[in-house]
Amino acid sequence: MPSKSATGFTLAELLISLAILGMIATFTIPKILQAQQNGSNNAKAKEAAAMIAGAYQQAQMAGIVSSSTTAADLTPYMNYVSVDTATPIDDWQTGSTWGCDATVRCLTLHNGGKLAYDLMDFAFRSGASSNDNVLLFQFDPDGRVTDGTTNGPGKAVAIVLYYNGGIGTEGTARAGSYYAVTYSGANYDPPWFSW
Repeated sequence: MPSKSATGFTLAELLISLAILGMIATFTIPKILQAQQNGSNNAKAKEAAAMIAGAYQQAQMAGIVSSSTTAADLTPYMNYVSVDTATPIDDWQTGSTWGCDATVRCLTLHNGGKLAYDLMDFAFRSGASSNDNVLLFQFDPDGRVTDGTTNGPGKAVAIVLYYNGGIGTEGTARAGSYYAVTYSGANYDPPWFSW
């Protein structure tokens, strides 16, 4: 009877394979976790934008929408947990932080994010036409300062509500609107946001 030769991996081969797998995991796991966080942030921002659009539609049906309507006028039609006047949040890309205080109200949403609006802000900032006039909201998906620098990955997104009910962001503002005139380019939106 012929003898069987033993086959298998040596200890050295197993250790080399484990080292290679460890190196691959070192580079891929953080990227996977960041992509997951970006997707979560993006979904929360779209949920906030949908809530703003819905509140605006309800305000229109109630007959309270005019050129003097402010962001605060829409809050009775929004679904939120509480009003925060003390906790700072991240600003949009070009700023550092926004303080929730006597003039800036932050609505804590059910998804953990905070939707901020300025009580001293203009009622529908003027654009090229009444359809391009906008109200500004700012949404920070984690509801706290995680990136106090400018142009960082943890920044908030500025949500723009047009007088005709359309929704956009500061970085994707419609041509002719206040924000398209004042700011331009997707560099005003955080890297995690996309429509």
